[in-house]
Amino acid sequence: MFIIKLIGILSFLLIIGVAHTSPFRAITFPSEDGLLISADLYVPHSHIAPFILLFHQAGFSRGEYREIAPRLNKMGFNVMAIDQRSGDTANSVKNETAARAQEAGKTTSYLDALQDMKAAIHYAKSNYAKGKFLIWGSSYSAALVLKIAGDTPHIADGVLAFAPGEYFSRFGKSKTFITQSAQHLSMPVFITSAKSEKSRWFSIFQQIPSRDKQFFLPETEGIHGYRALWKSTPGHAEYWKAVEKFLGQFVSGRKADEK
Repeated sequence: MFIIKLIGILSFLLIIGVAHTSPFRAITFPSEDGLLISADLYVPHSHIAPFILLFHQAGFSRGEYREIAPRLNKMGFNVMAIDQRSGDTANSVKNETAARAQEAGKTTSYLDALQDMKAAIHYAKSNYAKGKFLIWGSSYSAALVLKIAGDTPHIADGVLAFAPGEYFSRFGKSKTFITQSAQHLSMPVFITSAKSEKSRWFSIFQQIPSRDKQFFLPETEGIHGYRALWKSTPGHAEYWKAVEKFLGQFVSGRKADEK
């Protein structure tokens, strides 16, 4: 009997230990149209720590940030990565929001994902982000974070856009759909991409009025979107150095776990 109880106690402690060391927990919450959004929540710090909301690129999922989010945690940020309904799979992580949307017969274009992104911002700010709040996008979502922040004053304290562009003319929008919104960005903004992609976003960057806007292009060719930060990408350390320099302004002078 004693041995059985001991085994039970050890098993319980093992489960607790695994739960404690897990870098994230999976959650769901509703989009603006009621569709459930899946997300990974990486929140090791108090809710007054700076918070970054991560959006993925076309054809991908929240799984694209499994390598990146823990490093942001170490810098002092809480993080949430979501599945938008426009996407598929990344790092063997299926986009559950997209699967639900397809099953429900909903359209899943880049613009359809805008409602998911807005809902995620509201959810994060209502529940977890009580300090500085940043939004981070990749490819089509990089363009949309510029739009959201430009159209909604004070919704974010900072914006990071990996390979944005005017991607929405195919959906009936003007060729300056993103630029028009970017003209109202007053918070710190960081833009980067592969070296060859500068022409896709530089005109947008020029229209941003923020006094704290930065861009970075690598010495190497680089790569499209957030994957520039993956260890498998040549020159990823260059990108990280630029990103960490930009993010430093949101964590300098205080500890993320201060109460």
